[in-house]
Amino acid sequence: MSTLYLHIPFCKRICTYCDFYKVGAVELLPRVVEAMHEELEARRNYLSDRRLSSIYFGGGTPSLLAPEQVEHFIAHARQLFDCSEVGEITLEANPDDLTAEYVARLRDTSINRLSLGIQSFDDRVLRFMNRRHSALEAVEAVERLRRAGYDNLSIDVIFGVGGFGDDHLRESLERAITLDVEHISAYHLTVEERTRLGLMVRKGEYTPVGEECSEREYALVEEMLGGAGYEHYEVSNYAKRGRRAQHNSAYWAGVEYLGIGAGAHSFSGDDRTWCISTAKEYAQRDFRFESEQLSTTDHLNEYVMTSLRRIEGIDLRHIEERFGAAQRSRVVASAKSWIEGGVLRLEGESLAIPTSQFMLSDAVIEALFV
Repeated sequence: MSTLYLHIPFCKRICTYCDFYKVGAVELLPRVVEAMHEELEARRNYLSDRRLSSIYFGGGTPSLLAPEQVEHFIAHARQLFDCSEVGEITLEANPDDLTAEYVARLRDTSINRLSLGIQSFDDRVLRFMNRRHSALEAVEAVERLRRAGYDNLSIDVIFGVGGFGDDHLRESLERAITLDVEHISAYHLTVEERTRLGLMVRKGEYTPVGEECSEREYALVEEMLGGAGYEHYEVSNYAKRGRRAQHNSAYWAGVEYLGIGAGAHSFSGDDRTWCISTAKEYAQRDFRFESEQLSTTDHLNEYVMTSLRRIEGIDLRHIEERFGAAQRSRVVASAKSWIEGGVLRLEGESLAIPTSQFMLSDAVIEALFV
């Protein structure tokens, strides 16, 4: 089965840290929406497997769409693909967009999961990140969705934010746990060069946290969310039983996906394609794409990367069946020192990173690449 991703690249306010493709020219949104329907129609045959398992509205800020626009996209997808087994239709949302009126209209759509970009429950941190909402608005948005009957909610939390003392993360995690949402994504703040935060670092206005702080805060996230009953199933993701993110899990499993919109990426097995049109070009139907063909080595490296980010880890039988016995032996040999150091665990045919060591996943993955 495949998945469908719809990218809404508009933000009323640009976050300090964000490196995703987005623009502030919200006035282009209606024309971009029309163009997205045209692209969806034109690229309907990109997927070899036309059965969808999930639909995901990402951004940017998808909650800038009117609920009626959201449902129009879903209806269009149902015309083009087999959606009979779609289990999850997710809308990313900013808390301050989720007014009582918006939620009531959204309840009339097919959206059955929302992912809220809360990031922190500390107003000081939210101002630093240039977020639009307050901590109180975030709590009220979750409560409003619950009253409307939504039973599958995810929230984002960012840790590794320097300059606010040691207690702000603990307090944010306590608030998140109290809200009792089904899924929590916890990301370490990353300094990307082409962001406001990157500029602040270059100007000496912000100092990233050190390795010791990163490890301490990661351990706190692991301790508190694990203690609250959340399964740490991927480096940055925690879920209650049976509530793993279906859409992202499909990405990590290497399934095909079609991405629609300016900046969206698609994958059809051996081909990866991404739209390089700006939002303005896209609104004018100037659809420009770049693509790459994946080699056997690319496939192996991607399997290693996505597998070691998940608790299931690498299936050595899969490597041997798809890539050959020599590659299986190479991976096991490359893993030896990491196993001896307790960073990797070999159990039967599974080679996995214990969740307590996930902070080292990038180094381990690189060591096992071809």
